[in-house]
Amino acid sequence: MFNSKENILNNIKQDFTIKDLENISGVKAHTIRIWEKRYNLLTPKRTETNIRFYSNENLQKLLNIVLLNNNNYKISKIAKMSDEELILQSREMAFNSLNYDEVINSFKLAMFQFDKVLFNNTYNKLLLKMPFREVFKEVFIPFLDYIGLLWQTETLIPAHEHFISNLIAQKIQINTEKLQYNTTDSAKTYVLFLPENEIHELGLLYLNYELTLRGNNTIYLGQSLPFNNLEHFIKSDKEFCFITSMTIMPYDAKVAEYFKVIDVALKDTSHQLIATGSKTNLVEKVDFQSDIKLYKSIPDLLNDL
Repeated sequence: MFNSKENILNNIKQDFTIKDLENISGVKAHTIRIWEKRYNLLTPKRTETNIRFYSNENLQKLLNIVLLNNNNYKISKIAKMSDEELILQSREMAFNSLNYDEVINSFKLAMFQFDKVLFNNTYNKLLLKMPFREVFKEVFIPFLDYIGLLWQTETLIPAHEHFISNLIAQKIQINTEKLQYNTTDSAKTYVLFLPENEIHELGLLYLNYELTLRGNNTIYLGQSLPFNNLEHFIKSDKEFCFITSMTIMPYDAKVAEYFKVIDVALKDTSHQLIATGSKTNLVEKVDFQSDIKLYKSIPDLLNDL
């Protein structure tokens, strides 16, 4: 019988190069080798061609070591800890620390260990010190930038990214839900959607939160929406502002065509479209016949609202 849980676990990256460890932990490969040799902190395996590779357990141990070392634990002291003691000490440190760098390190640990409790405890500590908007801007955005770097270096796998992104999405949705009764009967309604096959929605979710926080009425349609699904709104006499974000879709060769369809659909209406993301660069010099505005990023858009 097909076991979906087993299939997911089998697809989780199990082996890491020393360069992967450097990218994830921020510790230079040279230092990692010294810690191996002098303190026997990690035990890499070797390929037939004598190249080191590290297990998922090695990665988690290194992140725990870095967390303690950054909080004035000497490597010599850490080396004397059992694996169980190292986990307990680092977890306690992660729960109690509110330095931005250490918070992000705690989120790294939570991501690579699939540790929802660590993520939630760290997040709740942050909320005691700052409002959600600050948490998102000061912590989540740098952390998401870090995740993007791991994608570029092929260090991260979908299971890790999906796990942490879904946790962050939950926090945005919870905070948005608290604001639902603050909206006003404004003339304009914002309709937020992602293009077909586009699934990266954290930015759009946060934009929905910001618009709701400011008292605007929003309709959130989410991921992968074919443009013709907006026909109901486009034909309406009510004024709508459509907002979309483009991370990977449409493909570069299709972006101009996508905007042409939108331009034709919105021509001679009172509706507006706002598009954000790097793909807007591909049409920034186009003269649209309808009300279309382009922004390179969601922060740029928020500054203009």
